[in-house]
Amino acid sequence: MADNNEADGRSKSKAKGPPVQRKPLKHRDYVVDLESRLGKTQVVTPIAPLSQQAGYYCSVCECVVKDSANYLDHINGKKHQRALGMSMRVERASLDQVRERFELLKKRKVPGSFSEQDLDERIIKQQEEEEERRRQRREKKKEKKKEKAAVEEETEMDPDIAAMMGFGSFHSSKK
Repeated sequence: MADNNEADGRSKSKAKGPPVQRKPLKHRDYVVDLESRLGKTQVVTPIAPLSQQAGYYCSVCECVVKDSANYLDHINGKKHQRALGMSMRVERASLDQVRERFELLKKRKVPGSFSEQDLDERIIKQQEEEEERRRQRREKKKEKKKEKAAVEEETEMDPDIAAMMGFGSFHSSKK
């Protein structure tokens, strides 16, 4: 008899009523702003409302996620999509829709924007710029060496004068 009551209790908890019809997934029509808080510090207080706490706030689910990777996982996740009224299923595209999308992408691409000749020219230009940077670095090193040598010549003293000034007594002498 106890087994029957437990079985009835389980079936009641699973029966939630008629299934809810949800829309299939669709593209976001907004840009997710993850860079606006990059590199900024924020004072965290325990009494602040959820929307002003540290991390990323989801107004749909009313939750705070601590970092951008978890925020992206959240907004792409099942709980968030259900709260928006979408199922996790994707609408099947027809052949015409795929062809239209390809046409749109072809029009977006500028004809003649890329060729092997352009690539070769860009590679040569980049190599020349790299050589120029190396040459400038070598020149800077040579200038620093010359300056250092000039400073050493200026600071080099006659040993007799250095001994009179007391500079000679600092080194250790071996007897």
